[in-house]
Amino acid sequence: MTHMGDMSKQCDTPQQVPPPLLLSAIVCDSVIVDAFTGKATVVGVFSTINARRYPARHHSLSVFCEMTGGRGTISVMARLIDLQDEEKALVEQRIGVEFADPLIVNSVILNFRGIPLPHPGEYRFQIYAGSEYCGERRIICRKIEEAGGNQNG
Repeated sequence: MTHMGDMSKQCDTPQQVPPPLLLSAIVCDSVIVDAFTGKATVVGVFSTINARRYPARHHSLSVFCEMTGGRGTISVMARLIDLQDEEKALVEQRIGVEFADPLIVNSVILNFRGIPLPHPGEYRFQIYAGSEYCGERRIICRKIEEAGGNQNG
């Protein structure tokens, strides 16, 4: 049998470290971190943004992620893309995250201000660890009628 030879070949080749696993990505108004316990409170979770006219600018939001399985310090990035033009990020934010133990779940908070929204439609917050895509969260932008406007169209 050649199992022993095959196993030694696999052990001699350098193994690529996999990127951390994205457990959750939540878009919200803000995240409050308790200074004593380090626990995070996610405030105002949403997946839809309403605006009376476009282009619009959303004042502020946070993307709260939980990640595990990382090793060392990794640059984590959230970028907002418009599904009609996926080439260019509308906004992006990076933060260095220390993964001291791959078994620990790390909370990652990325804060955004003045988010440009060119038109109603579907947008995505894409999450990356280094250059590796980890997952995404969808945001729907809707145009709403002016107060007192015709609701039937």
